[in-house]
Amino acid sequence: MSGELRCDSLWYGADIVTMQEGKYSIIPNGAIAVRQDRIVWIGPWKDAKHIRADIHNKLDGGIVTPGFVDCHTHLVFGGDRSHEFEQRLNGVSYSEIAAQGGGIISTVTATRKASLDELVASASWRLERLLAEGVTTVEIKSGYGLDQESELRMLKAIRQLAKIHPVQIRSTCLAAHATPPEFKSDPDGWITLICEQLLPQVAREKLADAVDAFCEHLAFSPAQVTRVFEAAQRLGMPVKLHAEQLSSLGGSSLAAKFNALSADHLEYATEADVAAMAASGTVAVLLPGAFYLLREKQVPPVALFRQYKVPMALASDANPGTSPALSLRLMLNMGCTLFGMTPEEALAGATLHGARALGLADTQGSLETGKYADFVHWPLKRPAELVYWLGGQLPCQVIFRGEAIR
Repeated sequence: MSGELRCDSLWYGADIVTMQEGKYSIIPNGAIAVRQDRIVWIGPWKDAKHIRADIHNKLDGGIVTPGFVDCHTHLVFGGDRSHEFEQRLNGVSYSEIAAQGGGIISTVTATRKASLDELVASASWRLERLLAEGVTTVEIKSGYGLDQESELRMLKAIRQLAKIHPVQIRSTCLAAHATPPEFKSDPDGWITLICEQLLPQVAREKLADAVDAFCEHLAFSPAQVTRVFEAAQRLGMPVKLHAEQLSSLGGSSLAAKFNALSADHLEYATEADVAAMAASGTVAVLLPGAFYLLREKQVPPVALFRQYKVPMALASDANPGTSPALSLRLMLNMGCTLFGMTPEEALAGATLHGARALGLADTQGSLETGKYADFVHWPLKRPAELVYWLGGQLPCQVIFRGEAIR
């Protein structure tokens, strides 16, 4: 038949929420044709008569969305800090907990003690919780080893996770997360080690896709971050930054200067920061889980991001200390209720803009011809329901690279 399109599978019977250009862009009663791992056609079911598929998959109503992209997580670490959470709620201060060997140092100690297999096993449990809610792409950072051997082991664990789970994983080196105990009186010495030894080895062994740092008064200064970013730049590695979470240091403007993929947190970002991000195409990654757990009051400048057309992503920030979040969908609700985002903005934040924050918008984050066939079928009437329902795991069917995985 003239004009036939051959494909491996055809999915139809639901409304398709494409998220093209960050909007719902719904195709009522749509269809998706998949060849190998890519979408080769998408449109209304009534226009699919020319498609010849080896397998037909009829969906029972509901909606189809792009697979979720969790663009900021710390899923690999040793131990947990639930006991510290309980201590804080019983009136013990963070400084007292730190003096007892708690805080980030307790996670560093547990992570250094953990073997590669132990790190993979514990992270797998956390990762599986995210995958069950429709995540098909996730970023995972190092940053709890804080010595060369342990940081490399964390990055190797991240690469191993990608081999055993049906998900695309982007690995980020966050060695400039905190000052190691051994460098307490010489934080610049740790920065030198990162720049001259660790990052070159990471690049040689292809253990990371990007480099991150924490620019904050309790972490590293803009000058120290600049050294890390210059080293990453020399190695051809893109950068990201934890910026303006607790104070205004101009970190997001610094990130923009280096054409960073994203600046993350951003509660204290100024209009100048937002303008710089807009000019560089740097994505604003908002992390309501940490905002919620830390009981913060200063919200990110969402109105300014809208005004300057800075894409806003949402992520779980899953980590043992400030955001032990295992549900990206819950973060969508928090983005709306705590930060004033709309449901459409929130869903774009966990799909297209999340992909942009990882440099992957050309291949995922929306349902379009040529992109990976990563999508999720939900038995829901409207996309806003994904944001509306609090808690509970909504039933869903996840398709990763054209294959149903759950």
